Amino acid sequence: MVKKKNKKVKGLTIQFIPFAEIENLESGERIRKILDIILGNKIIILQGKLLPEEETRLIEDTMAMVGHVKNFKGIELAVLNPSLDDKGFFEKMKHNLARVLGAQEAITIIGPASIVREMKRNPKKVEILMNK
Repeated sequence: MVKKKNKKVKGLTIQFIPFAEIENLESGERIRKILDIILGNKIIILQGKLLPEEETRLIEDTMAMVGHVKNFKGIELAVLNPSLDDKGFFEKMKHNLARVLGAQEAITIIGPASIVREMKRNPKKVEILMNK
């Protein structure tokens, strides 16, 4: 009889969150939802972006958790937002109207620092460097 060893396979989980899933949440609830996912060692791809004060609070909350939550080293965060610099007046107006109507063109990527070592970004791409 051959005994099989139970090997725990480690994988990478990426969770997509459509903006509609968080748009009706209060700021604190958004932060808690994101932190719960991050503490599960998952990388989040969020449609849209957090408000500046939400992003600040997320970073503050994670820094307060470092050293208090086992194996938690913080987060890495990057936002990709399309540039309108090379667009004409009417293209910019159309874009602004779409934003008012709820279109979310930005993408936010948030990952636990225990998995993501660094995120390098430019306006068109993000490079995610992982820890070994």
